[in-house]
Amino acid sequence: MAQRVQGTEDLYGGYMRAWQRMQDVAREVFGTYGFDMIETPAIEQVATFVHGIGESTDVVRKEMFRVFSGALVENLLAKGSEQGLKAKQRLALRPEGTAGVVRAAVQNNMVPQGSAPAKLWYAGPMFRGERPQKGRLRQFHQVGVEWLGAPDPASDAECIIMLMRFFERLGFDPKSLRLCINSMGDAACRPAYRDKVRTFILDHAGEMCADCLERAELNPLRAFDCKNAHCREVMAEAPLAPDNLCDECDQHYEQVKRYLDEAGIRYEEDPTLVRGLDYYTRTVFEVEVVGSGVGAIGGGGRYDGLMELEGGKPTPGLGFAVGFERIVLALQAQGVDLGGKPEGCVYVACTPDVRPQVFGVALALRDAGLRVEADHQGRSLKSQFKQADKLGALVCVVLGTDEVAAGMATLRDMRTHEQVQVAQADLASTVAERMA
Repeated sequence: MAQRVQGTEDLYGGYMRAWQRMQDVAREVFGTYGFDMIETPAIEQVATFVHGIGESTDVVRKEMFRVFSGALVENLLAKGSEQGLKAKQRLALRPEGTAGVVRAAVQNNMVPQGSAPAKLWYAGPMFRGERPQKGRLRQFHQVGVEWLGAPDPASDAECIIMLMRFFERLGFDPKSLRLCINSMGDAACRPAYRDKVRTFILDHAGEMCADCLERAELNPLRAFDCKNAHCREVMAEAPLAPDNLCDECDQHYEQVKRYLDEAGIRYEEDPTLVRGLDYYTRTVFEVEVVGSGVGAIGGGGRYDGLMELEGGKPTPGLGFAVGFERIVLALQAQGVDLGGKPEGCVYVACTPDVRPQVFGVALALRDAGLRVEADHQGRSLKSQFKQADKLGALVCVVLGTDEVAAGMATLRDMRTHEQVQVAQADLASTVAERMA
């Protein structure tokens, strides 16, 4: 029997309704801030992710799924390396959404000189070769936002506020949401800070794991994000970013916090928060649901140098991404079912002798915008009523010989079992009114 790949899930029923609901809420909330949807390919050139995410990150080095055509696989097996492959032949499934959206913005000149910022949001599957576990899959789904061309700290605050409004609209108890923020500095002050952290790690080399010693040379700040408990304990004494900001970064960060305070957004400052990707600068943020046991459900920050890394002109940017699977788990921990019940429908039931008439009646009801079900298996009238209950029908239209001859139909309210006779000419409008 064919089976799905480990670390992937089938989305159907309530789970699919939850994914659709999440996108609907995103469309509504993000739309009020002027964001439009974008869809980029799930497959990109490897360079797109290396430029943006960073070659030293675990995402690029260990987790990214590489893609090769059959002919290239034979060539790789024969040569034993990728040497000789062109950039367009080095492909990967997207491990996150930002790099692809920024690549699209550069390639399609979405932020020409002097234009208004590009405000984009996306929803779709991402892919990482991680060890599957609760809330962490090899194919997972994200909703994300990218705001390109806005350097103002007000945009940082609005982005964070929009994220929190999104979580509230999904059904989270606002008191359970823990928002952490930090500033990582920029190209002016971060190099010196990175050197301080690197020196600290090397000074404590005997206490750090092998991965952190490697990070010391590639990207020292990522040691703050190490999953090794002892490393995290050691790094708690390391130099902190907020203490090493230049004046401009410090002023930017302070203004972001003032805007959040003005909006009544509760937050905690976490000077060790660095996020896991190399492109972040200045403001970074992350949200957890206290007591849910699923870790961060979303986060993001500013990435003012990413457009240049992807081949574009210097353009400020910021954004965030949230994980669908983790959000569902966190909502379940609060007793919230994001998928909810299926939409109520109309069921058209009939006696065997008038079955052909059901086709036209069902068609007329669907043309009126109603969700309609009917029997296609030759069930008895009693069995059709049972099926209508299972399908969550709110109204049942019953056709028999007498009804059809008189141009009428019996309308049965499946909640109260009240029945009334309705002319078939008025059937669609009457049923629509009752469904409303």
